Amino acid sequence: MSKLSAPPRSLCLLRLSALGDVTHVVPLVRTLRKAWPQLALTWVIGKGEFRLLEGLEGVEFVVYDKKSGWAGMRALRRELRERVGPGARFDALMQMQVAARANLLSAFIPATRRIGYDKSRSKDLHGLFVNERIPDRPGIHVLDAIGSFCEPLGLKQEDVIWNLPVPDEARAWARAQWPDKHDDGIPTLLISPCSSHTLRNWRSERYAAVADHAVERGWRVVLCGGRSELERNTADAILAAMRHPALDLVGKDTLKQLPALLERADLLMTPDSGPMHIANAMGTKVLGLHAASNPARSGPYSDRRYCVDRYDDAARKYLRKSASELKWGTKIEFDGVMDLVTVDDAITAFERYVAAS
Repeated sequence: MSKLSAPPRSLCLLRLSALGDVTHVVPLVRTLRKAWPQLALTWVIGKGEFRLLEGLEGVEFVVYDKKSGWAGMRALRRELRERVGPGARFDALMQMQVAARANLLSAFIPATRRIGYDKSRSKDLHGLFVNERIPDRPGIHVLDAIGSFCEPLGLKQEDVIWNLPVPDEARAWARAQWPDKHDDGIPTLLISPCSSHTLRNWRSERYAAVADHAVERGWRVVLCGGRSELERNTADAILAAMRHPALDLVGKDTLKQLPALLERADLLMTPDSGPMHIANAMGTKVLGLHAASNPARSGPYSDRRYCVDRYDDAARKYLRKSASELKWGTKIEFDGVMDLVTVDDAITAFERYVAAS
């Protein structure tokens, strides 16, 4: 039960990054707003992540630039104090990021209750910055762990609802990129080949082989991604290795257009990445490529039927243990780990989707 005698008047969420993780926070926002419609809800968030979620109703965002250092932390404290009033505090802070910078930043947020992760998920002195913890439930998905932050307040996240804020103009841009399947009958495989964790990324020639298979099965192939040199080079390598043409949209969308683009696809192929979770939130099925991370913990939340899971193979090869023997959340980010995912694995997963659709 909640320790509060009345519903909270104000809450602050701290989750700066990354794109997939802030997507996981949105159902928690929906849960809080449904329970307490009058709640003043503030979210301290990173710059790029704000661009994705700008317009999310019922939330006042405070954008923090990770590069701003101490000056940025002090500026954040001044802004938050102006929001809650002189000498006042948020009823509670939900400190949902355990990295050292986020832990330190949380000390600049005035709050009475400071809810953090359980001990098994804590690191970088996280426990010094919180005075309450979420329940310790090993073996649950990242989204469910984030959803449990409302439990110390007497709530339980029973429904997982995203409804990401996607403007009409973003959907119009996405619709203009390729014909609708209802018009030409061609399904679309969208490939987002890069994770920000480079050791989770798959070989370009393997993406190309699966893409060619999809084209030969009557599918359209589209590449998407950001504007980094890695993403451009990866896309160029995929296109060069393909025998068939593909639509190249890498670097052409914005973070506001990305959810609309992912929504247009029939199937997304990607490693463990932000687009994986955004696509899942938009209702698109995901062919996830997993060896470095456990899909049960960080795969597409709603449906993992079309994922390739070589996590146990990676655990045995690189850590000399089975996946079940590892601490929940262990990442196996070694050079070559993603080579455990074969082209045949991905084609088999693709064909599972074709058979089910």
